[in-house]
Amino acid sequence: MPFRQHFFLSVVALFIFSAGTLLCQQKISNLPKGSNGQLDSNLTMSYTDAFIYGIVEGVTEFLPISSTGHLVVVSEFLSSVEGDNQEALNAYLIVIQAGAIMAVGLLYRKEVWSMFLGLLGLDPRGKRLAMHVILAFIPAAILGPLLDDKIEEFLFGLLPIAVALFLGAIFMHWAEKRKRSKDAGIIVEQGRTLDDLTITQSLLIGFMQCVAMCPGTSRSMMTIVGGYLVGLQRKKAAEFSFLLGLLTLSAAAGYKTLTKWEVMEANLSIGPIFFGCLIAGISAALSVFWLVGYLSRRGLGIFVWYRIVLSIVLFTIYINSH
Repeated sequence: MPFRQHFFLSVVALFIFSAGTLLCQQKISNLPKGSNGQLDSNLTMSYTDAFIYGIVEGVTEFLPISSTGHLVVVSEFLSSVEGDNQEALNAYLIVIQAGAIMAVGLLYRKEVWSMFLGLLGLDPRGKRLAMHVILAFIPAAILGPLLDDKIEEFLFGLLPIAVALFLGAIFMHWAEKRKRSKDAGIIVEQGRTLDDLTITQSLLIGFMQCVAMCPGTSRSMMTIVGGYLVGLQRKKAAEFSFLLGLLTLSAAAGYKTLTKWEVMEANLSIGPIFFGCLIAGISAALSVFWLVGYLSRRGLGIFVWYRIVLSIVLFTIYINSH
């Protein structure tokens, strides 16, 4: 089925789901209220919040500007929560990546199917690609569970995100300048394709992905730059980043769902949880579709300036609030 048809069906599903959520909200408004006039509930996220989180996650997940950093910043302004509520919200900012996962699975279904057949021994090229994706995933699979709580405790804040955005911009500028110098004078971009990756190169990209566990760094940025450093073409670096993200984000979202589901269920309502994921999927599909073409033509330059400007804004907000 062509992408436009998939997108149309997704939009139809969005409208149907939106209509359902409006009905749910109407029923909720008729529920008994407590003595203080509020609903007897400890929920911290509305459908409006979920919609905003979904848009932010979908647009930023595969752009090299840090989706988690943007979500944490948005959460600072959307809600003021603490304790179990904050823990539930932080967990959801990872779980919402499930929507972006669905978008990549849809757009790169041929590659995903090829890798699946390869793991069954039915597609040699798919098997090579799957093995390289798995190799690149291993460092995050080992370090992620070990560092998860510490990262959430110390790095989910405006100042760490601002620092990571700025340092990431400098690193990305250096990588883009290096890439342009290597391609200077060449009409058609040269470089390796995914078929040319080696075990060492895949592991290098995987270790670079681990740096992006710090909010504000950007998993997409680190893996695309990693692709640059091992000689991949811009488009292929982006594609490998997406495919690696499919596995990494699935693992991260699954891990958070398993370990934090009880606290999310107790403090967030089910409707907004799934609604945000749906919105994230639709906006992520459009973001990925645009990014591949843009990178091939323009490179990473615009994202360098975006990160610098955003980091300055966040530094200013942080200083004025302390």
